[in-house]
Amino acid sequence: MYYVVRYSGPFGFIKPWTAVRDSKTFSQQFLTPSIIEGIRQKLEVNTILRYRLKYSSISIQQEQTQTRGWEKKAKTKEMVRNLSILERGVMVDPELYLAFENIADAEKASQQHICLCRNEDILFPDMEILELEEAEFNTLTGFELHFEESEKSFLVGFNRFDSSKPMYGWLEVVGKPVAGL
Repeated sequence: MYYVVRYSGPFGFIKPWTAVRDSKTFSQQFLTPSIIEGIRQKLEVNTILRYRLKYSSISIQQEQTQTRGWEKKAKTKEMVRNLSILERGVMVDPELYLAFENIADAEKASQQHICLCRNEDILFPDMEILELEEAEFNTLTGFELHFEESEKSFLVGFNRFDSSKPMYGWLEVVGKPVAGL
């Protein structure tokens, strides 16, 4: 039996590990092992068994950033930080289902918000805790990265909670996880 909490919010962005200040970046459509571990630590629960993520569409939003370095302007004798505009493909109306192994963890999680990698991407819990058999959970629409190596696996980043070890997984897509398609 899984004890499942549904989280939702107006938008969310999961930065892919390959995006290092790219001018245009789309939200990753799955959570990595280190993201799940970060959420687990934030919720202060024992384990998160599985998850499913879906959303309604992608919205391109612009963000103004400053470069890290300073540029010396010799003529004006000043130091400036250049500005740039980044475009982010942000998920609209994301829904995240988190599956817990016991009711106590689910109840604790259902009383807290979570973030999908950026503090402004807040998802709020439904108060209702769903009790689903594994077969029922398997039918939920969404993206889910299975954290294991197999012939279907690919590199999804480096685990910041485990000495930056490579993280692998394979992606399962159930139903139509992007409502606009």
